[in-house]
Amino acid sequence: MSCTGLILAAGESRRMGSPKALLRYREATFLDTLIALFETRCDAVIVVLGAHADLIRERTTRPATFVFNADYLDGQTTSMQCGLRAVPPESEGVLFTLVDHPAVGASTVDALLAAPLAAPRPLVRVPRYRDQRGHPIWFARDLIPEFLALPTDGAARDIVRAHAPHTQFLDLDDPGIRADIDDPAAYAELTGAAG
Repeated sequence: MSCTGLILAAGESRRMGSPKALLRYREATFLDTLIALFETRCDAVIVVLGAHADLIRERTTRPATFVFNADYLDGQTTSMQCGLRAVPPESEGVLFTLVDHPAVGASTVDALLAAPLAAPRPLVRVPRYRDQRGHPIWFARDLIPEFLALPTDGAARDIVRAHAPHTQFLDLDDPGIRADIDDPAAYAELTGAAG
């Protein structure tokens, strides 16, 4: 199944105090970690930049298609829409995540991209860990027009909820899908520096 990876890295990272895309996780930055995870499984990887765009691009070592969201201050939805406009026409689906979720396991991505075991094919696939949803999510190309039609203050989760009957939840043993690194305390916990 042809798929495009989409990583949002356009935010200001105000709570963190420095660009989250460039924080170190294990041996690489958050962004390089995610690109590496996606590039071997997706036909294309798109990274949406906004705040700190030049610095992030300069320090990113992995290859990807970088797009700049001039409207990043208007919120995450504009960044998602900016990235979706760059998805190649042959892509059958999109594997979507935020740059502050670097700890997701490779087996989780493999499960999200695996061919469905039964028809009909789901429109959305969402990973869960201990009944809590996380990232990345996969969605079919069919939903791109709906995401693009969202108002600036709209939320992608509204589209996902609207297609609940066509959503497949994957219960996985991967706490990384819930590791949302928004502030220094969460980063310290991720890297083992907390306490």
